[in-house]
Amino acid sequence: MVSSPGRITLWGIEVFVAVAEERSITAAARRLDASASAVSQQLSNLEKATGSTLLHRNARPLALTPAGEMFRRRAQTILNEAEQARIELARGDMRSLTRFRLGMIEDFEADVTPQLLSRLAGELTGCQFLLETGASHVLHDQLDARALDLIVAAEMGAEEEWMEVHPVLAEGFVVAAPKGRVAGEDLLTELKALPLVQYTTRHYMGRQIAAHLARQNLRLAHRYELDSYHAILALVADGAGWTILTPLALMRARRFAPRLDVFALPFPPLERRISLYARRGVLQDIPAHVAQELQQIVRRAVIDPALEGYPFMKDALRLV
Repeated sequence: MVSSPGRITLWGIEVFVAVAEERSITAAARRLDASASAVSQQLSNLEKATGSTLLHRNARPLALTPAGEMFRRRAQTILNEAEQARIELARGDMRSLTRFRLGMIEDFEADVTPQLLSRLAGELTGCQFLLETGASHVLHDQLDARALDLIVAAEMGAEEEWMEVHPVLAEGFVVAAPKGRVAGEDLLTELKALPLVQYTTRHYMGRQIAAHLARQNLRLAHRYELDSYHAILALVADGAGWTILTPLALMRARRFAPRLDVFALPFPPLERRISLYARRGVLQDIPAHVAQELQQIVRRAVIDPALEGYPFMKDALRLV
């Protein structure tokens, strides 16, 4: 190894870890909100400072050299310690946090997330907020990759040992049908006469619905499999079929409510939970505090309006 006059910087290490995880300079740049050229320059500076080639840049996807693999293990430890130091300095006084990377499930995008950010901004006056909105499985991956500090997402199977989990909301799935097309007296029989507008099985929630239907030995004809609540409920409102979704989905696309009838499932109930996740012990008491704030907002912005429109959801839509 040759001597190196440069300095190893924390930013350079963060860039290197992002590139190592994404296996792409372009993807790492998007994740870090930086330009590709800036990321490439940081990598060059780091290689100069360590005196080693860390990446095979001509490989697609990018690959780490043996030196890069060795440095990656040390780099992750350094970043973890830096994050721990940042949080410990802020412990007991959230106002001293300078950056907060938050991931929020799409279901909360309009009604909940802006209110939560406004509240946190009032407490963390010197903090920069970086928000990622997306599907639950994407947010879980981002938290696992340390690209986010905290996420609010649907539960997806067993919890990992490194997770700190604060349950927020439980919601039971419901049926939405075209207004006036089913009477509800023998709901399942009536629904079988209509096509199912299915939520995509490419997402965890769609697989959860499909597995539940399979457990009931229900094989329902469907022509559409979509990943958009608005598109699904627009089709249902136009009479194309019926669907199974959550109360949050109905509230997010509530402009279709006058053209829909909503019922409890005509077979055993199905429920999902929305929880707040963070890396265990890193953020100290901040996740619990954010979860409490979030529940207050969810009650006012989601649960109360939903129960006003659909009183039968009282036991199926609740804080936990």
